[in-house]
Formats: sequence, C-alpha cells, structure tokens
Amino acid sequence: MATTVESLHPRTGRTVPLPVTIASWAVPVMIVGQFSLIAAVPVVITVFGALRHVPDRAVRWAAALLTGTYAVPLVIWLTRPDGARSLSKDMHPLSVGLIVAASAAVLVALHRTRRRHPSGR
Repeated sequence: MATTVESLHPRTGRTVPLPVTIASWAVPVMIVGQFSLIAAVPVVITVFGALRHVPDRAVRWAAALLTGTYAVPLVIWLTRPDGARSLSKDMHPLSVGLIVAASAAVLVALHRTRRRHPSGR
C-alpha cells in the first residue's frame, strides 16, 4: 500500500522567490513616492528573502547594502530631537538617491541570478 503526500507549496524551480522581487521593486517606488517609513516592510522582506532563499552572494550583498542605506536615515530620524514629522521630509536627497541605487543593485543582481540559472523562471 503506497501513500503519496502532496505539498501545499509545490516547488516551482525558482531560484529567486517572487516576494523578494516584488519587494525589491516596491522599495524605490515607495521612497520616491514619499512613503519612506512604510518602505521598511519591503526592505525587510528583501533582506530576509535574499539571505534565506537566494544562493547568489551578489544578491545577498546588494540586499545588505540596501538595508544599510535605508537604516542610516531611519536611525538619524529616530534619534534627532528636532526631526521632521515624517521620514520622507527629514531624509536628505542624497540618501534617497543612495537607497534607490542600492535597490537598483538588488534588482540587477536578481536579474543576473535568473539569467545565470535558467530554471529560475
């Protein structure tokens, strides 16, 4: 008598999970759209997804860079006694550019990973 067990989450053969890709695209959109504090959610999804599920080191380093570039203005905003009411208003334009560039680095690394491993689509 043979029994088969079906998984609730079938393997699709992806090397990069879809939530990591979506979150990586959401970060620059939210930062440029003046939703900087809410952008912490896709930053966290990107870094945890990259560290846990993506074997490529370039993606991991780019995700760590994204986290660092986002964390610096966030910590400055939280520790300043005379800061603006929102993170978007308090963030320097250079910080915005660095976060968007780091997010672009994550997206390029994800794209490179997919092209290197054709089964990842």
